[in-house]
Amino acid sequence: MLGFVLRRFSVAVPTILVIITVAFFMMRVAPGGPFDLERPMPEETRQVILESYGLDKPLIYQYFDYMGNLFQGDLGPSLKLRDKNVAEIIAEGFPVSATIGLCSMLLAIGLGTLLGSIAALRQNTGTDFSVMTFAMVGISIPPFVMGPILALVFGLYLGLVPTGGLDPRYGMTPDRLILPVITLALPQIAIIARLMRASMIEVVRSNYIRTARAKGLSAPAVIIRHALRSAILPLVSYLGPASAAVISGSLVIERVFQLPGIGKHFVDAALQRDYTVVMGVVIVYATLIIVLNLLADLLYGVLNPKVKYES
Repeated sequence: MLGFVLRRFSVAVPTILVIITVAFFMMRVAPGGPFDLERPMPEETRQVILESYGLDKPLIYQYFDYMGNLFQGDLGPSLKLRDKNVAEIIAEGFPVSATIGLCSMLLAIGLGTLLGSIAALRQNTGTDFSVMTFAMVGISIPPFVMGPILALVFGLYLGLVPTGGLDPRYGMTPDRLILPVITLALPQIAIIARLMRASMIEVVRSNYIRTARAKGLSAPAVIIRHALRSAILPLVSYLGPASAAVISGSLVIERVFQLPGIGKHFVDAALQRDYTVVMGVVIVYATLIIVLNLLADLLYGVLNPKVKYES
C-alpha cells in the first residue's frame, strides 16, 4: 500500500503543477485586468501600481516569479483586498466551505445509501418508483437552480429558515446551513441512491446471500452483515468524483446563499480579475480533489480484501 500511495503522489505533484500553469495563463490572457474597474488614474500612477505587483513584466517572467514564491509557501497578496494576503483569505473561508462540504457528503452518503437500499429491497413497487422519481428530479435540477427555489419557498414564503449569510453573533448555526447543505447534497443523494439500488439488487441475487438465508439468518442480519458491505463498494468508488462535484458545486452555492467560504471568494476574485486569489483557491481545490480521490481508493481496498496494491 505504501508503494501505491507514493506512486499516486508522484503523479499528483505533476498534475497539480499542470493545473497551476493552465490556470495562471488562462487568467492572464482573459480580457480585463485587476485595475480596469478602478477610477480613472494617471498613467504614471497605474504603472507604479503594476510595478509594485510585478504585473509590468512579461508574462513568462510573472509565471516564474509566482512559481518561485509558491515553492516558498507564499501565495501572494490579494490584488483587490489590499489589507489581506491570499493565505489569510483562504484561512478565513475554508472552515465555512469545509463544514458545508462535509455535511453535504455525510447527508448524501447516509440518505442516498438508505433510499437506494430500500428501493432495491422493494424492487418494482411503489416505493421503488418513488425513490427513482426523486433521484431523476435530483439529478435533473442543478444546484444553482435548486438553491434559489429552496430559498424562495422555505425562506421567503414559509419563513422557516434564513435565506443566507451567517449569524453575526454565532456564525455557522444549523438554521443558516440547512438550505445550502441540502441544495449541495441533493444531486449526490440522487446519484448515490441509483448506484446503491443497482448494486444491492445484484448482491441480493448472489449465491452467498442465498447461502446465508439458507443457514437461517434473519433478513436484517443478511442485509446488514453481508449484503451491505458488498453493495457499498461501487459507492466507495464514487466518493472521489462525488467529492469533486461537491467542491465545485460549493463555488456557486456559497455565492447563492452569501456564505463567506472560499468558493464565494473565488467567484468574486474571478469577476474582479484578482489573479492571486483565484490561483490560491485553484491550488487548494485541486489538492483536495486529488487527496480525496486517493483516500477513496484506499478505503475501497480496506473494504475489499481482493484488491491488491502494486508498487
